[in-house]
Amino acid sequence: MHAKAQTASAIDQWLTSSSPHPAVVHEAWQSGRPAMLRTGRAYDAVKMPLTLVHAAAGSSAPDVVASVLAEALDGPVICHPNAWYYALVPRGTCETWRAAEAVVRGPGAWLGIPRPDRTDPTPVTPYWAVPLEDVGKLCAPDAVAELLRVGRTWFEGTAR
Repeated sequence: MHAKAQTASAIDQWLTSSSPHPAVVHEAWQSGRPAMLRTGRAYDAVKMPLTLVHAAAGSSAPDVVASVLAEALDGPVICHPNAWYYALVPRGTCETWRAAEAVVRGPGAWLGIPRPDRTDPTPVTPYWAVPLEDVGKLCAPDAVAELLRVGRTWFEGTAR
């Protein structure tokens, strides 16, 4: 199997590992819907307000935001258009998270996860603003908190 195909298969298995029914996950992805997967098993997710992410990026253009997120967080980020961004962070982050700008979804929470290759921005369907590159390669919680702090500073500075 080609290395890229092996990585894609490993990512698929890693994401679906949080579901007792991987076939249901694949069915959702095949029909173009995000799959509802549990957080707190393979990863937690920081629910980041759109306004703060766009303020930190200095733009709401999807390509600009994706570039800033990739550089600042160096890990996977899902965009739920017109609502939230979710940075995937290591499991257990919810226990130590102290940044007031966002909350962490950990054990017992659910998140709409797009198919791993859904990376093109859409107006309503979740997509990967920063795709998964490898199993377990996640955003550093401190980097996420700093991005949100910068976004809040910019947002509050321009909101006056």
